[in-house]
Amino acid sequence: MLDYHVHTEYSVDCKIPMAEQCKAAIAVGVTEIAFTDHIDHEPADPGLNYWRAEAYFASLEACRQMFGDQLTILAGAEVDFNERIVDQVDQFLGQHEFDFVIGSVHYGDNGQIIFQDYFADRSWNEVYLPYLTRLKLAAASGYFNTLGHIDLPKRYAPIDKRTYDPLQFKEGLLDLFATLIEHQVAFEINTSGLRQTPKTSMPGPVIVRWYSEAGGKLITTGTDSHAPQTIGAGIPKTLDMLELCGISEVASFRKRQCTMRPIESLRARTVTGAAHG
Repeated sequence: MLDYHVHTEYSVDCKIPMAEQCKAAIAVGVTEIAFTDHIDHEPADPGLNYWRAEAYFASLEACRQMFGDQLTILAGAEVDFNERIVDQVDQFLGQHEFDFVIGSVHYGDNGQIIFQDYFADRSWNEVYLPYLTRLKLAAASGYFNTLGHIDLPKRYAPIDKRTYDPLQFKEGLLDLFATLIEHQVAFEINTSGLRQTPKTSMPGPVIVRWYSEAGGKLITTGTDSHAPQTIGAGIPKTLDMLELCGISEVASFRKRQCTMRPIESLRARTVTGAAHG
């Protein structure tokens, strides 16, 4: 299994040491893990300037020394992106070398984070169409290997707005896919949605099927884990879903370069306990 979206104590919203996450990954049969701590540049974000490069890379090297014979450990980052912070993202990625970088959109108009309050005076069109535009900018930017949770707003929609239907946004999604394919950027299947609202992966199978039918092939898998017990959770189920949607391989990375891994080779190394969650 490849878990390419895991947080550690170097993210503002996680307190788990990297070594503990490595132990959990080995226990459930994860063979490659990318530690993708939050890199935030929005002025209002509580994670602004939280990530510490020297400490992160020192911890990464220590974990490689301790667990490298059982687990491939990748240097990664989940970098927040929107049109207001392009210069900061460019500067950051020019200063640090990673194996793998996720581009994620967490903020909407006027620097507002996309949580429940963001929906208060906005329709789904007013939330998701600008979100798709920002994802397209991220895909075309050249900064990222994959895009994170491409239908994230469905996770935070309040009860009276839980009417998300991908079909309503198919045209915008197909436009995004064309940009992803042109620039050879993947998107992730973020399994965190399986264990919390909306009780489906981000994105779900309908969107994955459309991507496959559009000629897309680049997919990464990640749990967005902030705790040891969720590492690997939902990935075996996701591999089954991908095959049903016409995807036969998952993308793996080293030094920002992609190698495709047959799903069957990944499934053979999963363990029963990781299938739950």
